[in-house]
Amino acid sequence: MGLTLLDGWVTQARHCLSPHFNQRPFKEVSLLVIHNISLPAGCFGLPYIEQLFLGKLDIEADNSFKELQGLEVSAHFLIRRDGELVQYVSCDDRAWHAGVSQYDNRQACNDFSIGIELEGTDDLPYSEAQYLRLVELTKSLMLSYPLITPARITGHSDIAPGRKTDPGSSFDWQRYKAAL
Repeated sequence: MGLTLLDGWVTQARHCLSPHFNQRPFKEVSLLVIHNISLPAGCFGLPYIEQLFLGKLDIEADNSFKELQGLEVSAHFLIRRDGELVQYVSCDDRAWHAGVSQYDNRQACNDFSIGIELEGTDDLPYSEAQYLRLVELTKSLMLSYPLITPARITGHSDIAPGRKTDPGSSFDWQRYKAAL
């Protein structure tokens, strides 16, 4: 059946509006970037990812959070371990997920990409529910944004090599791409 997008928002997702976004310099959306995140590292099901993306992270909650103080970051989507889909920024807007990045000789991937965060780490397997939701979301995004093709889906590590490693060796690219 698929997911429905309306004005850049997936209607079936839980919406948590992040203040960390702005308008795209062009209307183009032509790249999908897969990330992972866990806060604290390796801990799942906690409220800290959402707090980070909403600019409300309590940096006193964990010693590792001190380095995140003042960080303004967001993604369009988060897929939790149980498959829950959370959307923070409209796909029509620029989320701040890629940082310093390059793809196909173009700088600043945030300008033309959609960022999907998977709750996880580089070296722990992702859940079945996450792969199912990711495939469903990707198919819906490719219908709404036809410049996104399987060849234009990449990992954060590929657009920011040496700086980022996600989604990591635990992500099964072959399984994911075959399901598209």
